[in-house]
Amino acid sequence: MQVSSLNEVKIYSLSAGRSLPEWLSDRKKRALQKKDVDIRRRIELIQDFEMPTVSTKIKVSRDGQYIMAVGTYKPRIRCYDTYQLSQKFERCLDSEVVTFEILSDDYSKIVFLQCDRYVEFHSQHGHYYRTRIPKFGRDFSYHYPSCDLYFVGASSEVYRLNLEQGRFLNSLQTDASENNVCDINPVHYLFATGTAEGKVECWDPRTRNRVGLLDCALSSVTADTEVDCLPSISALKFDGALNMAVGTSTGQVLLYDLRSANPLIVKDHQYGLPIKSIQFQHQLDLIISADSRIIKMWNKDTGKIFTSMEPEYDINDVCLYPNSGMLMTANEAPRMNIYYMPVLGPAPKWCSFLDNLTEELEENPESTVYDDYKFVTRKDLENLGLAHLIGSSLLRAYMHGFFMDIRLYHKAKMMANPFAYEEYRREKIRQKIEETRAQRVQLKKLPKVNKELALKLIEEEGEEQQATKKRKQKNLPSLLKDDRFKVMFENPDFQVDEQSEEFRLLNPLVSKISEKRKKKLKLLQEQEAREQEEEEEPEGKPSDAESSESSDDEKGWVEEVRKQRKLLRQEEKVKRQERFKEDQQTLLKPQFFEIKEGEEFRSFKDSAKKQKLMKKTLGDRLKLEEKLGTLNVSDTTVGSKQATFKLKKSEHQKKQQEAEKQHRQERKALRRSAGHLKSKHGRGQRFH
Repeated sequence: MQVSSLNEVKIYSLSAGRSLPEWLSDRKKRALQKKDVDIRRRIELIQDFEMPTVSTKIKVSRDGQYIMAVGTYKPRIRCYDTYQLSQKFERCLDSEVVTFEILSDDYSKIVFLQCDRYVEFHSQHGHYYRTRIPKFGRDFSYHYPSCDLYFVGASSEVYRLNLEQGRFLNSLQTDASENNVCDINPVHYLFATGTAEGKVECWDPRTRNRVGLLDCALSSVTADTEVDCLPSISALKFDGALNMAVGTSTGQVLLYDLRSANPLIVKDHQYGLPIKSIQFQHQLDLIISADSRIIKMWNKDTGKIFTSMEPEYDINDVCLYPNSGMLMTANEAPRMNIYYMPVLGPAPKWCSFLDNLTEELEENPESTVYDDYKFVTRKDLENLGLAHLIGSSLLRAYMHGFFMDIRLYHKAKMMANPFAYEEYRREKIRQKIEETRAQRVQLKKLPKVNKELALKLIEEEGEEQQATKKRKQKNLPSLLKDDRFKVMFENPDFQVDEQSEEFRLLNPLVSKISEKRKKKLKLLQEQEAREQEEEEEPEGKPSDAESSESSDDEKGWVEEVRKQRKLLRQEEKVKRQERFKEDQQTLLKPQFFEIKEGEEFRSFKDSAKKQKLMKKTLGDRLKLEEKLGTLNVSDTTVGSKQATFKLKKSEHQKKQQEAEKQHRQERKALRRSAGHLKSKHGRGQRFH
């Protein structure tokens, strides 16, 4: 049985868990129950409470003994007897059922509206009669005083079929193009139909005249809602003589008082899905509205959410068992869900044992809601080495972490820390041994953690016992024996740090008294090392002397506080001086730079030249070093060695150099000839 909680409202899912196939024999079923814990722990409230594929509608008879559900495939109806907790009968039909109504107190008179325009009547023995309506029907209601069936559907007319006379009567003509749902008030029998245009038309069956019109589409659009199309009416339900709830195709629920044209409350489901069912819960004044995704329970006076449920599969219909806290749903799945909420009311008489089960579960609450999944944070995934799984289908993001399969978590934890189980086992064994030791005669042994505090408590306890004997009063319980403070003397995280600043300022008088206790602690430790069974009385002064000294010390607690503050200031000064000296030493320390082997230090400016040189190619560097005369290196620390580099020239480079050389020679020859001609020309001019 799965338990969930929202707004501190416990919801018990009675249909959770695995179901056994029908074709299994009883012997195999018993064998599976022995092996599988989930199958053994599941609660099968009603046997075979399911459909082959999908369930569409579910209702309870007026006497509360029979639960009827319709579904597919093949189209069928199943009737369950709650007194026997099993299926009573099953009938297959020719076509799918749109909706049905139980006319009698038990299962003897049933009317089915089918998807092929047929209306089928069933009696106790089975099929009784079948007739047809002119248009496809979507909903119908039964008027008990006149025995009339009102059918609404893909037409502007409301068809009336009188079951007493066995014939159709004059139809009611509405202003709508189509009618989706209808309902009859159980007090004054007002007939209301919800139209595709988002209006509710109210008719008086006695006069067959329209007495009212509500424009729900206009009222459902508020400042916060976003509507893409015209809202049509998808659900309609009367409550008492004056209240009516209307559900729209855009996901709003409007609560009306028939005396007013404006809604009292407009509740939005925030999903934009059509409202499929509306139920009233009178004990807590709640409205239970459902779309295909969620079931919401909210207060009809304030509109405040009470609780909500989100089943795994889409919802087709919701049925509230009368005068109880049980809720049943028809889903887009074979199994029909059953929920039990003790807050709404007690369990029905035929399953009164649920109250005892829920009381036991509340006494022993479970720590996790999801049994098959483990919630981990990003840090946990990094510790387990599973951070690479983020974004995959193995992790489902939720709030500040992820949900992962519990089996994968255990495997990863075993690989990350294979000895975790052994450590856990040793710790459990140690705890069991300590529990058995607690039953023996206890010796005065100090705990491992906060020994001085425990010794102080023991001394105070002894003084209190002596005082109570004189006054003849009852002894107060000790902190050492109290389970609430047990962890303080076992867990090392709770160790008191006596060197901290807060402890020294808050407890200035502890220093003198702690010295005496330390002596006692040394004596007790020596006794434990020798493994003596009987403890000797610790040396020291009697308790009266100690108490007198402590009373004298308490008079000068102001001086002790001042002394402690002075000591703390001096310690801070010493720490500052040490830090200042360390800073000066680090600043005044000379910095040394190591020169590479075979190099001579000239200046810091050479580093910039070297960086530029390193960017050049090897050939350019060798040419530059050849000009500077630094190509050959000798007399190094390794030994007298030389490194020479010669660049080999390719044939193409040789030809290019020869062509350049020839070109230079030709240019020189041209210059010479040009100079010779100029000189001749000048001489000729002078001659003339």
